Amino acid sequence: MGQHVLVVDDDPTVSDVVRRYLERAEFGVRLARDGQAALDEYRHERPDLVVLDLMLPGIDGLEVCRRLRTQDPGLPIIMLTALGEESDRVIGLEVGADDYVTKPFSPRELVLRVQSVLRRAAPAPAAGGELADGDLRVDVARRIATRHGMELALTVREFDLLVFLMRNPGRVLRRAELLEQVWGWTFGDQSTVTVHMRRLREKVEDDPAEPRRILTVWGVGYRYEYA
Repeated sequence: MGQHVLVVDDDPTVSDVVRRYLERAEFGVRLARDGQAALDEYRHERPDLVVLDLMLPGIDGLEVCRRLRTQDPGLPIIMLTALGEESDRVIGLEVGADDYVTKPFSPRELVLRVQSVLRRAAPAPAAGGELADGDLRVDVARRIATRHGMELALTVREFDLLVFLMRNPGRVLRRAELLEQVWGWTFGDQSTVTVHMRRLREKVEDDPAEPRRILTVWGVGYRYEYA
């Protein structure tokens, strides 16, 4: 087995199906049935990615995500949410999930999402280089962003979004284009982009309420401006 995925779901049928599909794709898989077990498994052996159900007994998925993010900002996390619960998806993204899949879902789709997030999380020397905007520096190959010399705690998607914005300064980027270019989705909930942009602003702007780098183009999308 290659990379390891921690699957957190209290439904044994769901967990077993997901495990079998991931193992067919040559992932190692560990299972946890509740929030505390998930945190214990993480401490025992850090996984390469976590598939995390929102509705868990005891410590719920949102709180598990918050705690994992505090300990490991770069850990890829894919949330499982109930179909139609947009508010849950948005909250999940707000607390740091990189991606989400709605139930009921195709196990094949979940495997593809796992592979996509892990590809983006991996260092890519061939696509390296450094981006700089005043106090903001991004080492693309090492996937490290710093501001005032301090490393920023960016999730996988936040880092990819920042790189794409900085490589396309001055362009008005529609949410649908960002979904396709950064998430690899040809369709999806565009509120995903809105939430990630808000989180990113909190980390790269002096005043997120009055951004100077990541500007909103109302009714269209966003534009990045260098200082």
